[in-house]
Amino acid sequence: MSKPSDRLMAEDIEYMIQGHQVHRDVYTSRAVYDAEMRHLFANAWVFVGHESQTPKKGDYYTTQIGSQPVIQVRHSDGEIKVLHNRCPHKGTKIAIDREGNTGKFFRCPYHAWSFKTDGCLLAIPLKKGYENTGLDKTENAKGMKAVGAVQNYRGFIFARLSQTGMSFEEFFGESLSSIDNMVDRSPEGRLEVAGPPLRYMHNCNWKMLVENQTDTCHPMVAHESSAGTAVKIWEELGNPEPRPAAMQIIAPFMSPYEFFEGMGIRTWPNGHGHTGVHHSIHSDYSAIAGYFEAMCASYGEERAKAIMDENRHNTIYFPGIMVKGPIQQLRNFIPLGPDKTLVESYIYRLVGAPDELLARTAMYNRMINAPTSIVGHDDLEMYERAQEGLLSDGLEWVNLQRLYPDEEEDFTQEAVENGTTERQMRNQFEAWKTFMTMSMPRRSEQTQEAAE
Repeated sequence: MSKPSDRLMAEDIEYMIQGHQVHRDVYTSRAVYDAEMRHLFANAWVFVGHESQTPKKGDYYTTQIGSQPVIQVRHSDGEIKVLHNRCPHKGTKIAIDREGNTGKFFRCPYHAWSFKTDGCLLAIPLKKGYENTGLDKTENAKGMKAVGAVQNYRGFIFARLSQTGMSFEEFFGESLSSIDNMVDRSPEGRLEVAGPPLRYMHNCNWKMLVENQTDTCHPMVAHESSAGTAVKIWEELGNPEPRPAAMQIIAPFMSPYEFFEGMGIRTWPNGHGHTGVHHSIHSDYSAIAGYFEAMCASYGEERAKAIMDENRHNTIYFPGIMVKGPIQQLRNFIPLGPDKTLVESYIYRLVGAPDELLARTAMYNRMINAPTSIVGHDDLEMYERAQEGLLSDGLEWVNLQRLYPDEEEDFTQEAVENGTTERQMRNQFEAWKTFMTMSMPRRSEQTQEAAE
């Protein structure tokens, strides 16, 4: 029986991505969204959580990969597992709390089937009722299904829903250097999630948020009412020094185009990339007393300086997270519909570093990314205007032509370019097309099957 998402074929997806432009349907179509849930989020490696969210055996954390509810759980052997949040009996969700500790096993609240924390079936009440029924030969008898593959990379948990596909190493490649830098900023080389994330609903397509993270031509325009006002007031006060942390955080949003051009953008294969190759809006924060000394004690002065001098702005890990190494933040873009996205903004504690660093990170998160933030509402208004405007029949295509080259772009190679290029957006859509069509049927195949 065909599913609604199967109505779109690989050729349809390829038509929508044309290098310098993408079709508006990639943002507005329910059929495209359904196909993303079925194909893209199954074939790509997707962020699940951090190991510090499940530190003890039996600790679990619930979230979703695309539209699929999953459980991250610390198994009895100390390893982290990622399971589909579904009982194999009647389909009941096993865990409905955001987090908790299940002890040595999960127990379905409907019929009390129980499972080990790696998903294996543990017990069924009145099991004799299944004797000679053939249950033992079914997938249901195996227990809660695990996702296709799981990788714990320096504490960050990623999963691929599909049983087969691109390896973790091939998918991320050199892009993992941004996570490395964020973790290495801890004198002990460890991060811990600092409290629950800020959650903020956006009435727009998830890809708009992902694109925005490397859009360096909007800050001085969209944020003039917020950051611009703050800078104006500060100037009227005579630019008193030292600048408080709040001004250090918000003022760089009003940097001129030349500043962002000079930042540079690096792109990696499979849709990953980052702004801030040479400098970023985080480059000139005040030093925190005792931090450099702690880093030198752990890494030596030369290595400590190299770690701290790396001030990448936003790193996009396709398809749906952004990390900021200099302030230990991760934003997770969770699609809930073609025009609805939940954004989770996590902050991390640098284990062994002064608490003042975490205080600055928390301030940044609340000023920029909270539902009550100063800056975030500027972006939200632009997203919602775009979501509404794309329903207009004035034009079918969305332009991504800034600094578009004369020859076909090669996204299989790392590249560093002008900080205002839209290459990273084009890179993301090339990856989107690749992982969407990886498991999609083609009309040519169906025609051949029909002929046979």
